[in-house]
Amino acid sequence: MSKFIIKGMKPVSGTYKVPGNKNAALPMIAAALLTSEPVILNNLPLIADVRTMLDLLHEIGVEVEIDHAGHSVRIQALNVKTTHLKRALCGRVRSSILFAGPLLARFGSAKLYPPGGDVIGRRRIDTHLDGFRQIGVTIRTRGTYTFKVDKILTGTRILLDEASVTATENLVMAAAMAEGTTILYNTACEPHVQNLCNMINDMGGKISGIGTNQLTVTGVKKLHGTEQRIGSDTITAGSFLVASLVTGGDLTLEDIEPADFEVLEKPFKRFGVRWQINHENRTLKLPPRQKLKTKYDFGDAIPKIEDGPWPMFPSDLMSVLIVLATQTRGTTLFFEKMFESRMYFVDHLIGMGARIVQCDPHRIVVTGPCRLQGSYVTSPDIRAGMSLLIAALCAKGETQIMNAGSIDRGYESVENELRKLGADIERVTS
Repeated sequence: MSKFIIKGMKPVSGTYKVPGNKNAALPMIAAALLTSEPVILNNLPLIADVRTMLDLLHEIGVEVEIDHAGHSVRIQALNVKTTHLKRALCGRVRSSILFAGPLLARFGSAKLYPPGGDVIGRRRIDTHLDGFRQIGVTIRTRGTYTFKVDKILTGTRILLDEASVTATENLVMAAAMAEGTTILYNTACEPHVQNLCNMINDMGGKISGIGTNQLTVTGVKKLHGTEQRIGSDTITAGSFLVASLVTGGDLTLEDIEPADFEVLEKPFKRFGVRWQINHENRTLKLPPRQKLKTKYDFGDAIPKIEDGPWPMFPSDLMSVLIVLATQTRGTTLFFEKMFESRMYFVDHLIGMGARIVQCDPHRIVVTGPCRLQGSYVTSPDIRAGMSLLIAALCAKGETQIMNAGSIDRGYESVENELRKLGADIERVTS
């Protein structure tokens, strides 16, 4: 068990190189199972969830060689000894479910245990199961998830009942080596889904419609190895932006994905935030001491920040933006549509002095600015934990955040990176 101890009110300033995208790395690691040839992934974020996914591969006989200094990994699934994943490892990450698709495509069977991950509300897998059944998979779900291809995987038209990111990724991987053509409609089109599809195409796959909500996957007999660069993590970039904004810092982000900031620009502008992006150099410059003030809707109506499937505002940044609202002059309604438990962490912010009214599990009203006070809190999940850490950076006095390990699942060496930028933060392990 570890905790962070933060002494607030120190500007977060300097230059930060944005790491690889967690949500891209996880399915790309799973996709290495689609071939017996080497797969090399560069710009790998060395976070806890990535390590768990690599451990899952290692346990079933896959060769895994991590270059920690180079932030890369070489994976070769040449001598896979089992398609039965370990219960303990499956229980650590939500993304363990992503091994089902490639194992079915290449070996015709898979046995997994219920995936773990953050407790932010119900995270259904019905869309995965329904899609697998339609392409020829028999599934048993008594304590484990046991998948077996009936005869062969057969392409068909599948209408997903929700635009689920992980279901889209799982079905794309399974369909990549199915017989015939699979048309997936109402698919997720997040940048990390696009990364996976482009990777499979570079391996010899045939996927069209990338970046839209309809993917056409023509199955191939065999896929080959590849070397891929994982795209930059816009969620991490947004988190460090807010850390700098609420502390009055001056921040430059390097190695960003400029196109992804089109989605973030409007919500941030609601709070008076301005930045400059250099598309050629892939950098973002955030000027210091910005005057944070809420921009109201027409007729002075209170604005609403709501999340949704891409290209709507990402749910993973909702918690962080709530902290920004506590330091912004004005009132904002936040509507979390996707997860019914994501907002519960605001009790901690209220305890630190935030003026927040929780209307129901999905909606809160935030009025700022307010002076937050240091406190003793516990991180409930990755994104809420990072949000509490950011709140502590701008709070008066000392804050202790228990369960620091939950933040490690999504942010690499976060205390070291923040210290380089001027924060007073240390990790204590007991």
